[in-house]
Amino acid sequence: MIGSLHDLLRRAWKNPSGRWGALALVLLAIVALAAPPLLPDPAAMPDTVLGATPPSTMHPMGTDQLNRDMLARVVVGARISLSVAVLAVLLSLTLGALVGLVAGYAGGWVDAILMRGVDAALAIPRLFVLLLLLVVWERIPLGALILVIGTTGWFATSRLVRGEVLRLRHEPFVTASEALGAPAWRTIARHLLPNAAGPLLVAATLGVGDVILLEAGLSFLGLGVQPPIPSWGGMVLDARPLIVTAPWTAIFPGAAIVMTVLSVNLLGDALQAALDPRSA
Repeated sequence: MIGSLHDLLRRAWKNPSGRWGALALVLLAIVALAAPPLLPDPAAMPDTVLGATPPSTMHPMGTDQLNRDMLARVVVGARISLSVAVLAVLLSLTLGALVGLVAGYAGGWVDAILMRGVDAALAIPRLFVLLLLLVVWERIPLGALILVIGTTGWFATSRLVRGEVLRLRHEPFVTASEALGAPAWRTIARHLLPNAAGPLLVAATLGVGDVILLEAGLSFLGLGVQPPIPSWGGMVLDARPLIVTAPWTAIFPGAAIVMTVLSVNLLGDALQAALDPRSA
């Protein structure tokens, strides 16, 4: 077992893919947070008659069909896409960890009921549920989109946490805590949850990439982030009529999706490798 979260992160940092993935994500986060005030208004349409213009010194990524600056929209889209992904994954992890901890520690009929419910939920494709909810909800607010994505993505996490709790349930430090009369919530919070943090961190990292792709796909279908809020998937959707005449309107947001998901997966793979006891 990897001793501490710090040790896990140190191992992942030694992995070149993890290092490059982490640096790329930190750079992207800095740009998304700091750059928008320095860029043109992503909703400004200086000359709608002019339409899409190719990359230039004034517009490094060109402009779209409404003459809006692509660089500003891609950067603001990064803020939106990352916010949706991080908040939805945090919600999923919270729900999944709670259910997994309770099921694994309580055992018996509590475990059976919770896990049968999880099995039933996993049998229904997540994308089908999301499409059903979002089609019924004509214009979904951003907060509601995060809530819907987060509350439909915790089932696999609960199984992961339950497995870790079952593995740790009869370890000496857990038995000693119970023998000393510690309440169940204290044993879970002080001993079981910290020791399940490593697998949870890996699941969170990989989950961010999955949610970015999911949100981009929903926005591309017109069911995710709604205009005029820029999102990478929505920008690719807007660029469909211009894919031949103005390909940069699709290339830059598409490249942002690919690079972000690649960076997240590189970091997640490094964390997963660091969890392997053979890497010690």
